[in-house]
Amino acid sequence: MKKALKWIGLLLLLFIVLPGTYYAIDLYRSMDKLNDREGNSPLSEFYEAMPTEKRNEYTPPKWEGKQRVNILLLGVDSRGVKSKEIPRSDSNMVVSIDPATKKAHLFSILRDTYVNIPGHGKDRFNAAVAIGGPNLAMKTASDLLGLQVQYYVYTDFQGFIKVVDAVGGVEIDVEKNMKYISKADGPEYSIDLKKGLQRLNGHQALQYVRFRHDALSDYARTERQRKFLTALANELQTTSSVLKLPRIIRDIDPYIDTNLTVNDMIKLGMLGMEARSNGIVGEQIPPSHLLQERTIGGASVLTVDPKALQKHVQDLFAAAGASPSPSGSAPPSSSPTPRPTAKAR
Repeated sequence: MKKALKWIGLLLLLFIVLPGTYYAIDLYRSMDKLNDREGNSPLSEFYEAMPTEKRNEYTPPKWEGKQRVNILLLGVDSRGVKSKEIPRSDSNMVVSIDPATKKAHLFSILRDTYVNIPGHGKDRFNAAVAIGGPNLAMKTASDLLGLQVQYYVYTDFQGFIKVVDAVGGVEIDVEKNMKYISKADGPEYSIDLKKGLQRLNGHQALQYVRFRHDALSDYARTERQRKFLTALANELQTTSSVLKLPRIIRDIDPYIDTNLTVNDMIKLGMLGMEARSNGIVGEQIPPSHLLQERTIGGASVLTVDPKALQKHVQDLFAAAGASPSPSGSAPPSSSPTPRPTAKAR
């Protein structure tokens, strides 16, 4: 009898351990492909065409796990873009987390913010990624916010749709009826949402975060983008989504480019779950009281005093009880460095 119980116990253990082991291996392999140089990447052709000296203009600072970590999220509209080119970014966000206090901030950078793009003069913020790829966009964000931006995640409309559909949609309370139709966009990108609480699929979610055809334009749109990203993060941390994570990552792999390694993803995932319980502070950058609307070179832009903006960011951290961030961004490397550890070639 004891021998039979022993074998039953062993079989039960195998039924518990083996699926967990398979899941862990499957998840690791799926995550590793996101950072695979030989994998499919929406930026492969761009990196292939980029001169070596341009690729090495800026090397992101390393995150050791103890200091504040900052991740730049870049969403682009790649429709009509020529081969080997990157479009200007349509959505620009920085996720900033303090590992010591587990406090998180989500900054939306208005795309028309007039900034200095290192080595390329003044332009709107959304031009940085088009000029020099994600690394230059990280450097530009670092200088603007006074933070050290270590990582980026880049995707386009199709990648966004795939993420939302892969988790089974996201529940959002749509604040008002949203309708906008443009012949130039094509019917698949028309916007037609009704007010109220509902679960949005990928195409509907894209409509929600793109809508800006009202009095507040980009100001309200970036607020909706922060609201949606927070809801998506919550959805990704549900039990059902966690169990589907390997498949979700495989579905979005062709549409995502990042310099996050698997180890980085694991550390940030654990940190993000802890920070989520404390709530995420959302903020528009530049804040309304610091920006000025101007016309420069015939283009409408938003100007801001970088020093005043950086002080504002540090004040936000202090108000949330988070640790202050080292001022300024890490200086660029003076010697040639390897390509980014992204799925870029």
